[in-house]
Amino acid sequence: MRPIIRALGGVATALALVTGTTSLASAETEPEAQGTAGIAWQPCPELAEVECGTLSLPIDWANPRGEKFDLAVARRKATDPSKRVGIMVINPGGPGGSGVNFALAAAGYFSPEVQERFDIIGFDPRGVARSQPVQCSLDVLRRQPSIYPTNQQQFDTLAAYNRELAADCRAQTGPMYDHADTGAVVKDIDALRKALGEQKINYYGVSYGTLIGQQYAEEYGRNIRAMVIDSNMDHSLGTWRFNETEAKTAEDSFGEFVKWCDRNELCALHGQDVGKVWDDLLDRADRGEIVDPFDPEVKVTSEEIISVAFSSFYGPNWQSLASWLVDLGAGKAAPVAFAAETARNPFPAVFCQDWAMRVKNYREFSALVDRANQIAPHMRGSSLGHYAIAGCIGLPEKVNNPQHRLKIKNAPKILMMNSLYDPATGYEWAANAHRQSRDTTVLLTYEGWGHGVYDRSDCTRGTTDDYLINLKTPRAGARCAAVEPPPEPTASLGTESSDAKPVPTGPAPGIPGWLK
Repeated sequence: MRPIIRALGGVATALALVTGTTSLASAETEPEAQGTAGIAWQPCPELAEVECGTLSLPIDWANPRGEKFDLAVARRKATDPSKRVGIMVINPGGPGGSGVNFALAAAGYFSPEVQERFDIIGFDPRGVARSQPVQCSLDVLRRQPSIYPTNQQQFDTLAAYNRELAADCRAQTGPMYDHADTGAVVKDIDALRKALGEQKINYYGVSYGTLIGQQYAEEYGRNIRAMVIDSNMDHSLGTWRFNETEAKTAEDSFGEFVKWCDRNELCALHGQDVGKVWDDLLDRADRGEIVDPFDPEVKVTSEEIISVAFSSFYGPNWQSLASWLVDLGAGKAAPVAFAAETARNPFPAVFCQDWAMRVKNYREFSALVDRANQIAPHMRGSSLGHYAIAGCIGLPEKVNNPQHRLKIKNAPKILMMNSLYDPATGYEWAANAHRQSRDTTVLLTYEGWGHGVYDRSDCTRGTTDDYLINLKTPRAGARCAAVEPPPEPTASLGTESSDAKPVPTGPAPGIPGWLK
């Protein structure tokens, strides 16, 4: 038997090809879930103070009496029942992030005031982790060709591989494979609301979890008390604008790293021309001159270096990145497990069922790459944006959940927030999503860096808490000042210090897709 991995199963393996065939139904005609009478709660095996259970739901919402799956759910009860407001459903992003894991770690993420008032409800979205995960054969994943084709023949090879991987994941997974898009997840959340006996939900979603929140608000706006969507997707973008905006925000994030090195002696590159050092390092990698110090036969590619830098901008972990680049150039850098992670990257078909972004031939693909390189000469485009587009090549043009402008009509005021310098979900996405929903959203701007805004400062956390607890929205155009990243612990890139705080998952090509 071929080895199988859980392609959407946890933080390191949470990305896989997922497709679906159902479209969003209106809330008024939504079929009732069968078997949503309740959840049998038990202490979670990982942490007894949190309760875990499952909710039986239809795999295909168009056939609610058909085959079921168990949605894994975790509940962290409000710490002060006398102040309890209700439930807060949380999603850490991905696609592929575990909401159960997020709930288990929520005590280190949300403020004590929020924890006093809300039962924090995390769930593993369908196809993820404990909720009938999408599975793919490891040997197929390891055969992935370059996602940087240089001619039509290589483009055709990549297209054929994407189709082969999709067929393999479908065969290994079963019917869930075709029903794991965001539209189906939205229906699951409302079924979860009913099972918990709540008239309204509160919601916190970050990164790809903002798309879930946006679409829940479109379909079930009347069922929302409060909603925070942090580091926003813009589901209105076509291929070209997606490509351009991703390139711009990646290059902007690199520029902020350079500025930090120029002003801060903690940067190992302080006093040097960081842009030139970076470009020279990539050129050396292109010539095959950068090797793994622990295995000289292994060449480190420029794409891998860029992916590591991109991932570091999430924190941002500028201090560790600068030290790593110095060591890499000198042949001393600790290796980053590029091959191990890229073997677990079947993310594109999750993305490719939510986004109709098909590239027809190498000529169009090459034009997209050239445009991205023009916008982002240091980052050579966006490794995330490129990965997302390349992963869709060769797949069917029709998708379950195609892009559209936001149409939120019946929801209360929703709090959007974004940092100005987010490498993955750029500020332009949040601003555009806000313009599409101005009557029902307010945008809080964090003037700093990184992916995920809630816990950046007293201002961001306090504004969010005041909204969640008291339904007080910030004024239009509200901004929170940037907070300079503190000195980093001694942990190197690719490792975690023992006191690391839980962070939301998010797009990082070092761990491909919308998950880090």
